[in-house]
Amino acid sequence: MVTDILLEISQALGISTTALILLSVWTLAWKGLALWKSARNKSPVWFLILLLVNTLGILEILYIFLFSRMHMVESPKQIKKKRKK
Repeated sequence: MVTDILLEISQALGISTTALILLSVWTLAWKGLALWKSARNKSPVWFLILLLVNTLGILEILYIFLFSRMHMVESPKQIKKKRKK
């Protein structure tokens, strides 16, 4: 049953079943890591975007290595709050 579905999908996309499985694992791994990181950064907008948009890992990789680092830069307000404590 599952193999029949995988075969149908891979034929519709014009790729092998192995390639379909590898692409799925690749996407799932990056999506999981990006969703985890966005949740830890308390970024609900990014979490929803990453959850809903499928780009075969491209957006997820960009978030992990580019956009999440922008979140890590502290604003002057955050620095002042830390100094007051």
